[in-house]
Amino acid sequence: MTPLKIATYNIHKGFSQFNRRVVLHELRERLRELDADIIFLQEVQGEHAQHVQRHADYPAGPQHEFLADEFWAHHAYGMNAVYEAGHHGNAILSRFPIVQTNNKDVSAHRFESRGLLHCEVEVGGQKVDCLCAHFGLFAKGRRMQKRALIEYVRSAIPGDEPLIIAGDFNDWRDQLSPVLKRELGVRDVFDMHNGQPARSYPSRLPLFRLDRIYVRGFDVQQCDVHTGGKWKRLSDHAALSAQLKRT
Repeated sequence: MTPLKIATYNIHKGFSQFNRRVVLHELRERLRELDADIIFLQEVQGEHAQHVQRHADYPAGPQHEFLADEFWAHHAYGMNAVYEAGHHGNAILSRFPIVQTNNKDVSAHRFESRGLLHCEVEVGGQKVDCLCAHFGLFAKGRRMQKRALIEYVRSAIPGDEPLIIAGDFNDWRDQLSPVLKRELGVRDVFDMHNGQPARSYPSRLPLFRLDRIYVRGFDVQQCDVHTGGKWKRLSDHAALSAQLKRT
């Protein structure tokens, strides 16, 4: 398998920090500049009728389709939160074929809808399991979602298959990484490369380690946190990227 570049980004439903303006066109440009093979996105707006009416530059279709456009030929969307005006969830954009998808509801309660999007991606004739996650804001809910993630991976993915789990885990105290390493054999790419997880929130001055990329069956050649410059006026989270090589 050739080296694989991946990225994860909570796009804040396509609005800048504090929801001041639509940033989807800038987001698309920045994502293309990353030149990642597979991108894991959280807080992706699948539909919102009022945004189209209020904002002249708001795309008519789902955000993941607008962002993928002709750059990523394959994409999948997992609808999580549903409301009167529309819905949002997680998405995966890929240069490689997505041969199967599954969206698992891991909501801890009805006030905070969360999901786990699983895509089987065929990379160079080999299957790579890709899971895009967005965990809740409260510790009790995150504990339930952690257990749901572990149980799902164990039941749905063979232990010898290459695995990538990425997203926004809201894991303020870094309590998730040791458990996932022990239970699933995955490690955070920044911990592997730099000795500690990346700081990704808030994007203007990252202090907290909320976003992660976990891998199994890969070595890490490079990893980056994308802040400042053209990135600083986009989401409240920073984007993370990593260059991987199959072990």
